[in-house]
Amino acid sequence: MLKCRTLWEKLAPLARNSSTLCQRNARRAVLQKERRPALLQRAQMSANPSGGGGSDNTMYYVLVGATCVGGLGYVYSTLRGDKQRYQDRITEIDNRPNKATQEQTYLQIAAPEATEELAEEASEPQSVADEESALSTPPEEPSPSAEPPMELPSESVPEESVPEESVPEESVPEESVPEESVPEESVPEAPAEEKTSEESVVQPEISEPIQETPVEAPTASQAETSEPPLETPTPEPSEPSPSPAVVESAPAPASETPAPAPSDPTQTAPSQVPEHAPYLLIGGGTASFAAARSIRARDPGARVLIVTDEPDLPYMRPPLSKELWFVDDPEVTETLRFKQWNGKERSIFFQPPSFYVSPMELTKVENGGVAVLTGKKVVHMDVRGNKVRLEDGTEISYDKCLIATGGIPRNLQVIERGGDELMKRTTLFRKVEDFRSLGKVSKEVKSITIIGGGFLGSELACALGRRSADLDLEIIQMFPEKGNMGKVLPEYLSNWTTEKVKTEGVRVVTDALVKNVSLKDGKVEIKLKDGRTVQTDHIVAAVGLEPSVELAKSAGLEVDADFGGYRVNAELQARSNIWVAGDAACFYDIKLGRRRVEHHDHAVVSGRLAGENMTGANKPYWHQSMFWSDLGPDVGYEAIGIVDSSLPTVGVFAKATAKDTPKAATEKSGTGIRSESETEAVAGIVKPGTAAPPPPMQQKDDYGKGVIFYLRDKVVVGIVLWNVFNRMPIARKIIKDGEEHADLNEVAKLFNIHED
Repeated sequence: MLKCRTLWEKLAPLARNSSTLCQRNARRAVLQKERRPALLQRAQMSANPSGGGGSDNTMYYVLVGATCVGGLGYVYSTLRGDKQRYQDRITEIDNRPNKATQEQTYLQIAAPEATEELAEEASEPQSVADEESALSTPPEEPSPSAEPPMELPSESVPEESVPEESVPEESVPEESVPEESVPEESVPEAPAEEKTSEESVVQPEISEPIQETPVEAPTASQAETSEPPLETPTPEPSEPSPSPAVVESAPAPASETPAPAPSDPTQTAPSQVPEHAPYLLIGGGTASFAAARSIRARDPGARVLIVTDEPDLPYMRPPLSKELWFVDDPEVTETLRFKQWNGKERSIFFQPPSFYVSPMELTKVENGGVAVLTGKKVVHMDVRGNKVRLEDGTEISYDKCLIATGGIPRNLQVIERGGDELMKRTTLFRKVEDFRSLGKVSKEVKSITIIGGGFLGSELACALGRRSADLDLEIIQMFPEKGNMGKVLPEYLSNWTTEKVKTEGVRVVTDALVKNVSLKDGKVEIKLKDGRTVQTDHIVAAVGLEPSVELAKSAGLEVDADFGGYRVNAELQARSNIWVAGDAACFYDIKLGRRRVEHHDHAVVSGRLAGENMTGANKPYWHQSMFWSDLGPDVGYEAIGIVDSSLPTVGVFAKATAKDTPKAATEKSGTGIRSESETEAVAGIVKPGTAAPPPPMQQKDDYGKGVIFYLRDKVVVGIVLWNVFNRMPIARKIIKDGEEHADLNEVAKLFNIHED
């Protein structure tokens, strides 16, 4: 067909040129303003013999006719030849020998021989002694001699020919079948009833291909010695199958190796991953657990699956840098239980393992439940197909999905360039394993340097500082600001906080810009840009968090260029059937604009709202989340809104009392995670206290308790309650109202900071 087409493409232009030659001449004459009679040449192409030019017309018809006849002839011959070749090919395929038929024929031939062996063994008396039963092994020895017919099918199957050549068949039964193992099986078979010949025939048919599997096993692991084949028959006597060939049961122990089920229902093997989850939550942090609890509250029969790359069940992160460091129990790194400031003991885990159901039982539980897949990371999202792919290739489909992947701790580039040995001496504090690792390091080294002056760095500095005296440990904290939490607190309060941190036994290095980090004489040497040098044994980098947005590309989700994180609408929805909550969500605040918050309370509230919207609530996110930080049991603060030290601030302080401490606040609220109670409270009509107006401060350096207002365009956009607790609903209402206040001292009275 291709040749015919090529011939036509070559002849067709000649035919077209001859038929249009006169037309072109006529057009050219008209364009050149010549006389019209030149068009008379068109009569040469007519069929009228009087028109002249008969030889040209004849040539044209001959060319066109020859082309058509030749093309049709070639097409006919080609089609006829193709049909004949097709029939010959079909006939050749039908005449080929069938491999399955050959194997089945051989099995039918080998079956009677195996049946005779079974009959001989079954015919032995029940009282056969061990010595006589040992003599019964020779009848099995001729079985390898009956195996040469196996070479015929093995040659037709090239996949099995390689193992048979590398490992002789005769050597496998001799090594893997000790003579002592035969009597153990032959004894219970002797009193067995005479079974039908159908059973004895079926067993060899099943066992024949199984005999080949032990031959392949040694080839797959050539590095192993000949001992494993000797160990495999040991569990065979416990198997009830009365197969005469012990070799055939050898693969059973191999399959039992990965089979043991974990004691924890959340620890699942790849085969135990469910194929579908109506509610899929990616991430095992606070936001995911809050969403799961919210979904179950609105839909009691919901089936929720949480997938986390951590090995632990959902837990709260704040105690990792706070209360856990003040526990006297040396096993705290294993128990992860702590005493709150009020003395009550609790675990960092939201719920015990008994609260969750097994992932494979999630679809079978009558009233639904929450299942957790630990140690599994989602690496790809198919939004159109409503499914995700795990790191091991397993796929899980979903109806609705929540992304709550949190963030990844940042590191300094000068540390990353230092090499692997330097990274081993650096801790990026975020997870339970980081707490355990740092706790172990604090007992082994003599010096730890914390780089970062924010919430996490200051909390860890105070926590380790209190341990420094008992452990003979030097704690150093360095940061580029002039004081602790210098980006959040006003300068005067930041300096006061720095002095407080120093009293905890911490050496504070301010205005420290790290230039280089290297290893020197077994120590970590930190060089600052101003020439100062600090030597230490271990580094803790607490320089911020990078939102985890690895799924943005595969899912087609938008990442905010300014704040990072997934951009979501007011209902925390990124795309159809996909929501985002927690640290990874960049949401729009109707009062403060687009934001991204990295605090526990925001994870609780955003996760809860996302769970409600996944069940059809369609609620907007208007909540102003709070956050808190405790520098030990005596100093703490709670904040809400935009707290930025670059904004104008107004602070109103009073003298603190014994009840104005984090310890007293937890004793009153009954919980160390204050957001659990604060977020449920709603401020109604705010009534100011009856105390007298605040007197002028006598001691400028005594900031026992107070309220700091952050202003933008004379409107309060952020509030810090310094050692003032259980007043967050009032602060939330002030920011929500968004009004301009002429006298903030009057506003401070709403918090009753002057009461004794």
